[in-house]
Amino acid sequence: QLPEQQKTSESPLSWFRGVYLPPALHPLNKTFVKGGEWQDTDSTQEKRRAFLQDFCKKYNSRKKLQTHLVHLVSRIYVEDRHKVLYCEVPKAGCSNWKRVLMVLRGLAASANNISHDDVHYGKHLRKLDSYDLKGIYTRLNTYTKFIFVRDPMERLVSAFRDKFEHPNSYYHPVFGKAIIKKYRHNADEEALKTGSGVKFKEFIQYLLDSHRPVGMDIHWEQVSKLCYPCLINYDFIGKFETLEEDANYFLQLVGAPADLKFPKFKDRHSSDERTSAEVVRQYLKELSKEERQLTYDFYYLDYLMFNYTSP
Repeated sequence: QLPEQQKTSESPLSWFRGVYLPPALHPLNKTFVKGGEWQDTDSTQEKRRAFLQDFCKKYNSRKKLQTHLVHLVSRIYVEDRHKVLYCEVPKAGCSNWKRVLMVLRGLAASANNISHDDVHYGKHLRKLDSYDLKGIYTRLNTYTKFIFVRDPMERLVSAFRDKFEHPNSYYHPVFGKAIIKKYRHNADEEALKTGSGVKFKEFIQYLLDSHRPVGMDIHWEQVSKLCYPCLINYDFIGKFETLEEDANYFLQLVGAPADLKFPKFKDRHSSDERTSAEVVRQYLKELSKEERQLTYDFYYLDYLMFNYTSP
């Protein structure tokens, strides 16, 4: 909801100059939820929503965030049939969520048969920034908005493993070459030519560098800058740590077909061990104490917003 003074004094066109959406906690529509087994999940959900709202009230009292509307909603996917908006957070179950959205939209009978390339390069799903201003405004105010997040350090290590420890025709030549060139002393010709073999410590040096040789990427961008959780009032906050439970509860909330369940499979590199707290600890050993602290500081807002314990 827009603040009262904005409703009376500004037209929605002013959103192209800047937008400020204060958090408002609307009750979730639970008419589709069957059975009592979701009681604990629902209680956890209400606590997460209240926690984020309280955080945003405190944070916004110190600093009023402003950004352009089209940028604000650029990571949000739309599914009009069930009236849902999903803000994509890479490395937090996003591939399988996009599969589910395709099934909800009627583009596929099952999430299990949709390939990785179809999910990410098929252009089957529409983003919110592709609608006109009225379309964006209406959906933001009437659709169920949801987000799935993950412990920031686990998400970071997962992104590094996925993009730099496996062959990749984009991340190695674009990011790898630039990272090796700037942060590896006496790099050999092969590494400089291919960009393969980036070490985690080098990746962190790039992440923390205010003069990065190549820009940020959505796979390690902060959730606070991908989805703007203090500017957009998310109705549902899922966590990767309780992914299946949260996702299947959400599907009930929005009236998804009874036989649609969130996929359990790992999207890529299925033989790799999942990135767990223990795996993260091994990677963090490669960093100095100062680098570890600075990496935590980099994701400070994400830790606070979603009530994750600092490492």
